[in-house]
Amino acid sequence: MISDTRNQQYNILKGYNMLLYFAGTMIMYEPEEECIVDFWREGILKKLPVSSSNPNFIKAASQLRESCTDKASDTGAMSQDYQRLFKREILPLAPHFESSYSSDSSHNVNHKRSPVGEFYDSYGWKHRSRHEKKDDHLGVELLFLTTLVEKYLVLDDEACRSEMKNEINRFIDHHILSWIPEWNRRVQEHSLTISYKGVASLIIACVEDIKSILSNRTDMMGNSWYLRN
Repeated sequence: MISDTRNQQYNILKGYNMLLYFAGTMIMYEPEEECIVDFWREGILKKLPVSSSNPNFIKAASQLRESCTDKASDTGAMSQDYQRLFKREILPLAPHFESSYSSDSSHNVNHKRSPVGEFYDSYGWKHRSRHEKKDDHLGVELLFLTTLVEKYLVLDDEACRSEMKNEINRFIDHHILSWIPEWNRRVQEHSLTISYKGVASLIIACVEDIKSILSNRTDMMGNSWYLRN
């Protein structure tokens, strides 16, 4: 029988995965009208499924609530911001590739043979996103992280769960938190919409909190988290 603590952890991690699916999609693809209506105009982002004392999470929640009433958070403005930050060919302001923040230029030679690609291959992960984007694209890395979390959630054997925790934290340390603090700083500095500032804050907060939860520490850097009603 699943203990109350494990059941709570299960639900909290499910909530964080939902947030990463949303945020990863916003980074992977240019925003569409339907997405803006669903999340911004309907006010879904005013109440996130989990809450956290992590300062980055508090900041993200505040920015996303503000963005729901921000007139600049329309499809046109957000599309322009997406292009400026991530997509323009000459000097994007906040490129969303791990290799853009790495001193190892070999990362740029062949993304299929990059260290993060090798991590995917070790799990036999062949998601279609790998055919659409480079392996070190932030959206792809976040999608893989949610896949690892889902694998962890269905494991019953404690030894396997412990090993998966270690693998998730290894992936987070080596391939996400190694560069997204700088990426987030650039988004906060250069984004013209509060929406993308909120998305960037949400990404780093969710990754930090997942690492904290899976590190078996109920209070990491003074942070705590819980499900919202």
